[in-house]
Amino acid sequence: MLPGSIQISGETLSGAEIRDICESLRENSVRLLSLRGCQLSERDFGHVCRGVAESRSLAQLNLNLGIVSNINRVKQLAEALKTNRSVQSLFLHGSPLTDAGLALLNPALSIHPSLVALDLGDCMLGDEGINLICGLLPPDGAKSGLKELTLSANPGITSKGWGRLAIAVAHSSQLRVLNLDYNPLGKLGMLVSLFILLSPQTLLDMVENYPTALRTLILAENNISPELQQQISDLLSEGEEEEETEVHEVTAREKNPWICQNNSSSQMVLMTSGLGDSLLAETEM
Repeated sequence: MLPGSIQISGETLSGAEIRDICESLRENSVRLLSLRGCQLSERDFGHVCRGVAESRSLAQLNLNLGIVSNINRVKQLAEALKTNRSVQSLFLHGSPLTDAGLALLNPALSIHPSLVALDLGDCMLGDEGINLICGLLPPDGAKSGLKELTLSANPGITSKGWGRLAIAVAHSSQLRVLNLDYNPLGKLGMLVSLFILLSPQTLLDMVENYPTALRTLILAENNISPELQQQISDLLSEGEEEEETEVHEVTAREKNPWICQNNSSSQMVLMTSGLGDSLLAETEM
């Protein structure tokens, strides 16, 4: 039987329900586990973490909206991820993680062999947290790293932190989707960082002058003009066109009959806060 999903939202979970969840995890019958906004005891959270550690089928883990509510739970989750090898997408949106919590979690994240999508939106992060996140964006394919990253609603990050992230993104060969909506990037206009360094124009300059694998960028509620967003979108689209041209040239040389059809561009600067068609979109936020 193919692994299925367990999705529960906003409920108080009983001990019996937790036992059923853990048994399913140990039996490798769960691909997606979402406990978004649920209430469970410290003991039961530990049981879930041990189930996650043992699971070989779990690909998506959604603990959004306060499930990871204290340092002890962060430590338990970190221990589980050190053992787990299957989780590809981890959702911690709306957790009071802070930089200190991320520092405890980061060693497990950095060595995880399968993790490619991470949601740290509304996690009370600051510049120290950004420094840790940059380590998950290795340059030039030096090692596996994140393909999708959400940092929405983390107003504690300063222009210095966004600048540090800009450098990491510019040199990351793998990142494809970046969600930065609902950050106060534009409240001081051109004098305050709007995602990167000092201004939206700097973001445009980075996309124009640095080769980047980034293909989707969400900047809703950041006071960036539609004109500038369109320019950035156009530049990201050019990157895809170049990639498609290279693929067709190689295909022709090898006389491979499996020729991919030219897709409508998926590169965009999104005005909405939705996660879109991505690894992070399979469960609710």
